[in-house]
Amino acid sequence: MALPLAEFLPVWGFLAANIVSPGPNVLTTIALAMGSGRAAGMGSACGVGIGIGLWCLGMTLGINAALTVLPGLQGLLTVAAVLLLLWFAWRYLRAAVAGYRAKAMRLPPASEGLHWRDGFRRALLVNAINPKALTSWLAVLGLFPVATADAADIALLCAGACALSFGIHSAYTLAFSTPAAARAYLRAGWVLQASAAVLFTGFALRLVAGG
Repeated sequence: MALPLAEFLPVWGFLAANIVSPGPNVLTTIALAMGSGRAAGMGSACGVGIGIGLWCLGMTLGINAALTVLPGLQGLLTVAAVLLLLWFAWRYLRAAVAGYRAKAMRLPPASEGLHWRDGFRRALLVNAINPKALTSWLAVLGLFPVATADAADIALLCAGACALSFGIHSAYTLAFSTPAAARAYLRAGWVLQASAAVLFTGFALRLVAGG
């Protein structure tokens, strides 16, 4: 490994905040767990974990290749990351205010009787068409020094992203597979969104300060 562990922690922190906060992936997992049981929810957790791992691998290798041709791209990525993090913070803040006013979020519809493989396929599809995924990984690559990373660093980054996603979605499946627990989460979701807004603002300020 060419990079110290400290270089990975901000990226994993950003990803954890993004994964925990209510969004298409989380709401799909909870809806599947409620509608079809924990097997479908765990299938969704696996699908999201693999999907995020693939996003990480594809984006990291692509940017790494681009940096060999355009070394100055790292500076542009940093600027883009600051702007994206502030944009994410603003969007999460707006969502938190809307969620607080509405008193609760809504789950997407989920069919009953789905199995592990159905949850897995649905989660992969949601991950592939989620517009937040591309911008999220552009922000990640502004936080992570791709130019100085070697193959082991990239493997560790992607493995950590995959494990974080699977672990958080598995916890959601186990904790919120009952209607009462899911309703409580949906009522309190604005708190997580407000917390994400604060965290993302902090990440942006850290990049501006060069830390």
